[in-house]
Amino acid sequence: MKTSCKTETYRLGLQVVLVKCCIDKRASPYQQQQFQGVVSSWNYVFGAKTQVKTLLFLDLTFPYKSGNEFTTDSISEMKNKITDEDYQILSRNLTMVTEFLLLGFSDFQELQFVLFAIFFCLYLLILGGNITIIITVRLEHSLHTPMYFFLAVLSFSETCYTFTILPKMLLNLLSVLRTISFISCAIQMFFFLGFAINNSLLLGLMGYDRFAAICHPLRYPVLTSWWICKVMAATCGVAGFMISLLGTFLVFSLPFCNSNRIDHYFCDIAPVIHLACGDFYINEVIIFIGGVVTLMVPLTFVCITYGFIVRTIMRIPSTEGKKKAFSTCATHLIVVVVHYGCASFVYLRPSSKYTSSKDRLVTVTYTIITPLLNPLLYSLRNKDVQMAIRKVISWGKFSLKNI
Repeated sequence: MKTSCKTETYRLGLQVVLVKCCIDKRASPYQQQQFQGVVSSWNYVFGAKTQVKTLLFLDLTFPYKSGNEFTTDSISEMKNKITDEDYQILSRNLTMVTEFLLLGFSDFQELQFVLFAIFFCLYLLILGGNITIIITVRLEHSLHTPMYFFLAVLSFSETCYTFTILPKMLLNLLSVLRTISFISCAIQMFFFLGFAINNSLLLGLMGYDRFAAICHPLRYPVLTSWWICKVMAATCGVAGFMISLLGTFLVFSLPFCNSNRIDHYFCDIAPVIHLACGDFYINEVIIFIGGVVTLMVPLTFVCITYGFIVRTIMRIPSTEGKKKAFSTCATHLIVVVVHYGCASFVYLRPSSKYTSSKDRLVTVTYTIITPLLNPLLYSLRNKDVQMAIRKVISWGKFSLKNI
């Protein structure tokens, strides 16, 4: 669905007039130069020159003879002379996108049902695993520690994170019409980025928790009190969605008047911003800086904390003590490497380096595999979590018998 410029008369009317002046085939070079001055003087009306530059390529003519200068009065006079036919010609050349087409995995038409079955099973595992972690940490008192509190918050964030992407992707695998409205695309990007950034910050907090537990065991209750843990977790969420709001605004504030085909299975930054018409260099630079901050700052913090952790562990005299200390960090390190590695590959580079096939494969890793790794690794490697899950299951069976 696209809407013609006629419905945007106030915003685009002056642009139409100015473009008609510029592209008059009988206009002199001096007139063209004067036109540029008019564009500058009316820049506050159309918001950005990029929209006008797009219009300059329209092949329209307008018989205009009134000397060598374009004035505000002549513009107003010409605006009244624009006919419906002129608007129709313009709307065929410049249309505003109101919905996008998610191409997703359309390259594998014969494998759509197979992909649906695979991703659907993985989605059920993600939901089941993360919800199990949340319920177990909530019900088992032995897991009421800062480490498992952050794990439960991360599991909740991962559940919401996948919910913003996978249901729509699964629906598109079974659908011929794979469209998403402009507003829905912006909302999906906002929540996806918000939970993704929140996950990155939470992984940094989990590194802080391990640092406090191993390097400062006597001060651990003070450094990770419940009040401090709740404030830090809330700060991660607020910061994540504030940064996400800025990134989403920088993308969707751009004009979209060309193709509406997103070569991805959800509204990610790079494939969407590539569809914008006009110059989006400044927006891209700001988004890149935001990516560096949200990925490299927590990753650097994790690396520093683990440097201190390794130094402390190496001072432990017994081999058994060293193994036990390392085992509490191994799961967190695996999730950190996968999450930050994949996210850095996609977001810490210019969008000109975007390649749909490679990026789609890497994106599958951190949108599906990483949320699955979190509950899987903690349930398989952590004996405390295993015992707590068994207790919760036994309580459930006991309750069902009483019913």
